[in-house]
Amino acid sequence: MARRTAINLDLIEYGRSVHGAPLLWLPPRERCDLLIVAGIHGEEPETTVTLSRAVRSCEATELAPDIGIIFCANPDGVALGTRGNANGVDLNRNFPAANWQSDPSSCRWHADEEEALPIGTGPAAASEPESQALLALLETTAPAQVLTLHGPLACVDDPEHSPLARWIADQTGLPLVGEIGYETPGSMGTWAAERELTWITWEFPPHGIEPLSKSYVPLLKSIITGASP
Repeated sequence: MARRTAINLDLIEYGRSVHGAPLLWLPPRERCDLLIVAGIHGEEPETTVTLSRAVRSCEATELAPDIGIIFCANPDGVALGTRGNANGVDLNRNFPAANWQSDPSSCRWHADEEEALPIGTGPAAASEPESQALLALLETTAPAQVLTLHGPLACVDDPEHSPLARWIADQTGLPLVGEIGYETPGSMGTWAAERELTWITWEFPPHGIEPLSKSYVPLLKSIITGASP
């Protein structure tokens, strides 16, 4: 097997987190057709690691010129091991969708358990620096579609059933759904739907980083090199 060396990534800062961590992204060399975002929830580090490994398994020249990549949209949450950011806000309930609400949302530590824990949605829509920075990036880059990586619900969520979503579902065997099965006020997907922006949520199954890496790094590599739809 050929030795792999980490490629030199020219990451650009697009904002700062609550604790001042840089929010970094790998911009496309051309107009952004697809933006891939991982690490929105801090307790889902497998999304960041798997996406990073996919990029590091490529040569720089292999990366498609029209794809932008955010490895970790919530660095404070990853550092703290929490779903929300350092203010205890779920960034995926803090977007300025029409149905954003100030009442706390809820989450589960484990998908197969009934106990729900409250989590803040922020004092106002887009109140968090991480949300503001991502919104500004979406505004300036205007991607044609966004792929977000989450876990552990084991599905591909895309109301449009777009070609990329269908391809991911076919390759992984995960169900392709039009909704996640419960209300998500203030979610990024809801905000995107209001703007007719294709937003695909790839929910990894509840497996460890190593099995996910073996299964999904090749698929993500196909996406970031432009080999997928």
